[in-house]
Amino acid sequence: MVINKYEMNQATVLTVDHTFYENAANLIAESRKMVASTANTVICVTNFEIGRMIVQEEQKGQNRAKYGITLIKALSEYLTSQFGKGFSETNLRSFRKFYLTYKEQIENIQFENIENNDLAIQQKASAEFKLSWSHYQVLMRISDKKIRKFYEIEAFQSQWSVPQLKRQYNSSLYERLALSRNKEEVLQLANEGQVIEKPQDVLKNPFVLEFLGMEEKAVYSESDLESAIISKLQKFLLELGKGFLFEARQKRFFI
Repeated sequence: MVINKYEMNQATVLTVDHTFYENAANLIAESRKMVASTANTVICVTNFEIGRMIVQEEQKGQNRAKYGITLIKALSEYLTSQFGKGFSETNLRSFRKFYLTYKEQIENIQFENIENNDLAIQQKASAEFKLSWSHYQVLMRISDKKIRKFYEIEAFQSQWSVPQLKRQYNSSLYERLALSRNKEEVLQLANEGQVIEKPQDVLKNPFVLEFLGMEEKAVYSESDLESAIISKLQKFLLELGKGFLFEARQKRFFI
């Protein structure tokens, strides 16, 4: 019997353990994640460094406010001519704000055996910035350092997208979690994020239900939530008009 090359290849493929293919695919997926993570870190460190350079250069001017405006405008024109889009005056001001916002946080990181101060700052920034630049643009709007640190930790640990981060912040996740906590636990919340220590903590994981318009409380009963949700559903169905029916809030079905 003659077996052609294609049939031999097919026979060989069929004898390989499927785990082999999964391992190869997982390796590629992980490598792509690493590339994306590295790219995000490089972008953040670069923007932080540009912000630092702008602040240091501004300090040389006698009229700092006027000098800063002129400096950013001139730098924007130069960088745009060299690299194209991405270096508008608005973006450069964001870089400056990024540096001023995270300057203290970066300086507080302890690194040893680094003589070059600039290199030390860059390495500290590389270790600290774990989110994308878009995430930090949202975080910079939070003036309270403790609250900003909480959202930064939660965004990283929970792998929030930028829209998810905005939604959690706009729905006051930090404040809702802190309602029933004492001062020490609030500080722990800021430094460590939300920590799941026991099964009950999973059940306390907050849902964003601000559309119900309920009075803000530390806890809600199941019946309160059920009533509020069904009221919204009832109103919605009735507003749809003809062709839709809301028969009852609780109706028994026999099967």
